Amino acid sequence: MNKKIRHNRYKPETENNTGKKVESTTSVEAVDFFLKCIMIVVSITVLSLASIFIYDFIIQTDFLKIKTIEISGMKQTSKDEILTLANIDTNKNIFQVNLSTAQKLIVSHPWIESADIKRSMPCKLIISIIEEKPLAIVKIENLADILINTSGKPFKEYNPLKDSIKNLPVITGVDLRKSNYQYTFNSPLFNSVMEFFKADNSNSVKLIKADKNSGISIKANDIYNKFSLNNEKTIQIKLGFSKFKAKLNKAIEISEYIDKNFPEKTISTMDLFNIEKVFIKTEPDRLFQIDDFKKGV
Repeated sequence: MNKKIRHNRYKPETENNTGKKVESTTSVEAVDFFLKCIMIVVSITVLSLASIFIYDFIIQTDFLKIKTIEISGMKQTSKDEILTLANIDTNKNIFQVNLSTAQKLIVSHPWIESADIKRSMPCKLIISIIEEKPLAIVKIENLADILINTSGKPFKEYNPLKDSIKNLPVITGVDLRKSNYQYTFNSPLFNSVMEFFKADNSNSVKLIKADKNSGISIKANDIYNKFSLNNEKTIQIKLGFSKFKAKLNKAIEISEYIDKNFPEKTISTMDLFNIEKVFIKTEPDRLFQIDDFKKGV
């Protein structure tokens, strides 16, 4: 005997198995969803158009045209050179300048190590540059002279007519090598040259000769003869491959000894390849060995 189904008076009444009311509810929900999608699309479109209008207004208004350009850090470069390179002028709106692109263009200049550019509202650009610090000029046979920075990195060909630098030492005897698509100075001999620069505090060196067999020899302004009246006079010193600080200190000790004991003589050359066995040559012509000092010659 089939049991009669009673409706639950606590639940909403639903239609029978035909599902007519359920289908009606589903259709209403679909329409609501479709209308919401249309409203979202319309809102996004309106906001996009408004953003474009605002952007165009900002980059075209004369109120935000560049009025002041401040550049710091220039020695080898000029303001006009930097602005031309970065494609910046006072006819542009300040927001028309792509700071990242301008920075990359400025750094492409061989004299510029790094650059920073920022806006100062409403109409000022501030550019800060750091130029390369030249250490020496490297002369290579059959190639242009090359400037290296304090890290030993070559950064440009030396042009004496355009590069306003003075009293840089000249390096000879080292080779330029290609590594990872870049030209560098990278050899034990060049490393010895860089070690010499770390040891030398006199800033008197004019020429550094590097040789794979004899090491480093220098020609320096004469700071070793206290009573020398010729400011153009130079002295040659052979230093070898290492212990440059100790050898330069030994050169000063030797010069003090000569000044004290032989004031009529001036040193012309020193051989400190072996710090334990030093030779010097003086004018008037005489050859000294370090052992002679101990004997009081």
